[in-house]
Amino acid sequence: MNSIAQLSPSHRTILPANHIPGNWVNPLSDSRWAGFLDQHPDASIFHTPGWLEALQRTYGYLPVVLTTSAPGEQLRNGMVLCRIKSWITGARIVSLPFSDHCQPLVDSSETLKALMSSLNNDFEREDWKYIEVRPLVWPESVSEGQICYTKSEQFYAHRLDLQADLDTIVRGFHKSCIQRKIQRANRERLVYEEGRSASILRKFYYLMLRTRRRHQLPPQPIIWFQNLISSLGDRLTIRVVSKDEQPIASIVTLAHKSTVVYKYGGSDERFHNQGGMPYLFWRAIEEAKSKGAKSFDFGRSALDNPGLIAFKDNWGATRTKLTYYRYPAETSEPGDHGTATRAAKKVFSFLPDRCLSAAGRLMYRHIG
Repeated sequence: MNSIAQLSPSHRTILPANHIPGNWVNPLSDSRWAGFLDQHPDASIFHTPGWLEALQRTYGYLPVVLTTSAPGEQLRNGMVLCRIKSWITGARIVSLPFSDHCQPLVDSSETLKALMSSLNNDFEREDWKYIEVRPLVWPESVSEGQICYTKSEQFYAHRLDLQADLDTIVRGFHKSCIQRKIQRANRERLVYEEGRSASILRKFYYLMLRTRRRHQLPPQPIIWFQNLISSLGDRLTIRVVSKDEQPIASIVTLAHKSTVVYKYGGSDERFHNQGGMPYLFWRAIEEAKSKGAKSFDFGRSALDNPGLIAFKDNWGATRTKLTYYRYPAETSEPGDHGTATRAAKKVFSFLPDRCLSAAGRLMYRHIG
């Protein structure tokens, strides 16, 4: 019996006849996928072959698309997922790991129900711990009846509409928290640069290490960012500001069609009063507007991070709830995991850079 586990880069697997109709295709080798993304209004940078290729190259995840379209037909819909196999955290299907959101690209809730039913049937045959989907919008009707997906995590998503004129957009920025910080950065004569070179990546990664240590977490491995640059090309931009040749703030943005997405950032806390981060976001927004982008996606924020939520609110961005769904429902496991997590975070905060980076290389392939 064919299954997703047997899908190879050049092979399509048709599910058994007793399944609700659904075909698996490989988005990295099937030319229909890129063409479909060009046409679908809900497609994001996280659906693209470039993003999926970086996931596969860095972490060994198998990207697949589930569709009701038959082999050889033009794609009418698609749900992109990754198969994660870990001897630590188990095998599972996620749409998508390390992605803020990944909307199923369908034309109706009925099509989405058919895809989810097919996926659930595969769950019964495969050795998966769970299925997790991370949509921007999730129809309530999909959770009714036998297709029971429960909420697993929630975040806030912020998006700034860029369709007004630039002066109107700027007037929506908080005067003291954003506008004056940008003015302060200009007075400090911070040096701005952008690109994808090895030199600018090192500056970004240095700042990311500092930030992750403050948050008591390891960073993703630098190979992840190298692979993103290689796979996405000019759709990825690293922006850095420096003071007296010292990098003090950096962000990574991703562009797809009419949307620019903020994805990663890092800063030196000793220079926070100089307005480096607001200045970088301003430059990214200004450039996105000049190139015809219609929205700027500030990315997701944890509900227990009021400082980050307020920062994004201060740009005049619209805040919405972002909910992830899981099947089957999560069940609590015995043991005090909170104590272990707190202990690990304390260790991370004191690790040297090299050891902190090594921890990220070891951990992240298991936690997508």
